[in-house]
Amino acid sequence: MVKPYVPPFTITSPMISLVADISLLIGRLSSVDPASGNLRLRKANRILTIQGSLAIEGNTLTEEQITAIMEGKRVFAPPREVQEVRNAINAYKLCEQWSGHSKKDMLAAHGILMTGLLDLPAVFRTGNVGVIAGTTVAHMAPPANRVPYLMDDLFDWIKTSDVHLLITSSVFHYEFEFIHPFADGNGRMGRLWQTVILSRWNPLLFNVPVESLVHKHQAEYYDALNISTQNNESSVFIEFMLNRILEAVQTLLTPGVTPDVTPEVKKMLSIMDGEMTRRQIQKKLGLKDEKHFRQNYQQPAAAQGLIEMTIPDKPNSRLQKYKITAKGINYIKGEN
Repeated sequence: MVKPYVPPFTITSPMISLVADISLLIGRLSSVDPASGNLRLRKANRILTIQGSLAIEGNTLTEEQITAIMEGKRVFAPPREVQEVRNAINAYKLCEQWSGHSKKDMLAAHGILMTGLLDLPAVFRTGNVGVIAGTTVAHMAPPANRVPYLMDDLFDWIKTSDVHLLITSSVFHYEFEFIHPFADGNGRMGRLWQTVILSRWNPLLFNVPVESLVHKHQAEYYDALNISTQNNESSVFIEFMLNRILEAVQTLLTPGVTPDVTPEVKKMLSIMDGEMTRRQIQKKLGLKDEKHFRQNYQQPAAAQGLIEMTIPDKPNSRLQKYKITAKGINYIKGEN
């Protein structure tokens, strides 16, 4: 008899502590909002989730633009990026209907996430792929002909595992990225599916914007994946994800508290003066790379409510400018 596959990982003391801390906070969150009925908060968290997960893949659309798309408004942005957002909105709407243990549901989810972006969505890749970091191959995924068997083993394991779902979901996420089963969309799919698995433990986790915190710690996310691959077991990645889940739950319990402001955002706030265009802000900061500016300065500041657009209903207007909000002004005063 063939021994069932068990992914290699070690349950560490930090993991046990993190699971206990998350469980305690989820219990508090349930008592604060037992029905998770705050629709405005749920919508805001869903937008944070979608923006965070897609930004990791290079999508530049802001929370304001994603909100506009969600509300059926027209947004002037690269068509592929708009399609990515629409697909993610549709996928997250349906995720409460899917079972984290179902390969069929997972394939259906990939089909929705990659509609119009991939010639053959919802189909495992037929070619071999490597994950590129800069100019080097950071990870060579298993051969394409092994993918169906590896995914069957992974789903068989998750169906029978008696490990806490907070850990199990993180193991699945890592193994999914290691296998890299699709030609494209593996990152956003792995993050979505961890949320689907987590929801079996507590449905409140559908509304916790873990992806937003992963985006905030994007470099650490990739480091945790790479180190786990080098170690041939996923403990480092599990601890990273548990920390992000804990952080995300904490932000829901303390919505009035400003999240940690990065040095980049602090620097941008310190140089802003009245209403300024993106180019003016970049120039004053001495930055040439627009993508770097958006991901590390503009988007985090907007997500934390520290800056706002002067023309929010037209995010891509040539007349668009940015200004510090009252919250941003209060933050600067507190720093000085």
